[in-house]
Amino acid sequence: MAGSPHEGRLPEVRFLTVAEVATLMRVSKMTVYRLVHSGELAAVRVGRSFRVPEHAVHEYLRGAFRESA
Repeated sequence: MAGSPHEGRLPEVRFLTVAEVATLMRVSKMTVYRLVHSGELAAVRVGRSFRVPEHAVHEYLRGAFRESA
């Protein structure tokens, strides 16, 4: 195979639980669930749980910060 040894691999992504996101954002878990269900915050469903990519939290907060400015 041609190319780098990392070709075809997914980049390293750190996933957070809903509770971790809530703590990070200083909001309730219900608020995080609302953001996920509305599509405002990207998440992956794993079984009955959601996992939120850390970069999605940072993107959401950057967007929210720009809107309030």
